[in-house]
Amino acid sequence: MSVSVVLKNVCQRTGEVPHWEESTKSLLFLDLEPGGIHKWNSIDNTHTKFEAGGNIGFIVPRESGGYIVSYFAQIAEFDWESRQVKPFITVESDKPGNRFNDGKCDSFGRLWTGTTAEYKGILEVTEAGHLYKIDKDLSIHAVRDKINISNGMAWTSDDKTMFYTHSLPRKVFSYDYDITTGEISRKQVVFDFEGKEFLDSGIPDGMTIDVNDKIWLACFSTSQILQIDPETGKILKSVKFPASQITSCCFGGPNYDELFVTSSADELTEKQLQNEEKLAGSVFKVTELGAKGKAAAVFQG
Repeated sequence: MSVSVVLKNVCQRTGEVPHWEESTKSLLFLDLEPGGIHKWNSIDNTHTKFEAGGNIGFIVPRESGGYIVSYFAQIAEFDWESRQVKPFITVESDKPGNRFNDGKCDSFGRLWTGTTAEYKGILEVTEAGHLYKIDKDLSIHAVRDKINISNGMAWTSDDKTMFYTHSLPRKVFSYDYDITTGEISRKQVVFDFEGKEFLDSGIPDGMTIDVNDKIWLACFSTSQILQIDPETGKILKSVKFPASQITSCCFGGPNYDELFVTSSADELTEKQLQNEEKLAGSVFKVTELGAKGKAAAVFQG
């Protein structure tokens, strides 16, 4: 197993939601708070970015062209050529502190994303967010309420199970999934950080899944990604990084056997950034993992 740096200190605040774009062999990722939309082309090793001027919570390619992103509490179209962000759905306008955070598509091409409630303290938020799905006809449906920090999601290869990270209360859940209707049922706890020391386990963040249906979960504040067997809840592998605030991951590369990992430099002191956190905000790549993923689904709407 080998960990390398793809882009050093590329994110000013919080790198997030990496997505391997198969059509261009590129890694898409975000810098949340400045609203930085990034693309790293693996073919020619070029890096381009666009500053949207506001919080961007996810980016997913669109089958018809362009991308779907979130902009604060809006769902928007994004065109890389014109650099225009055009919102077309707004939620929770009565809660101005809420915003979308993380989003992915199932294999049917519907989009799932959730909102993060306004922070009241380091580990205290208001349960004012929701988990949403957006169908191909662009209709949006609130699926779950009382969400604090909505985060990563993934589906098994048979589309019968959906995994979902609810960062607070520090749990990863599974749901029975109906790929035809997008309905979820039978909520169960897959991995529970409650009762574990914060400095040892951190907060569950973004995730991806391999072809053997094992979860790869970023653990914010602990410098690691865990490979977890969701059937048993056992940790199969831990991958350590030279940065403490690991946020998310995805498989990519020519054979989907490379794990790309984002990190954050947010709220670190200048002393930390100059000493033990010199690679905070970098994008990493892990090879020789003995695991591989598959191409991420794109939005069909």
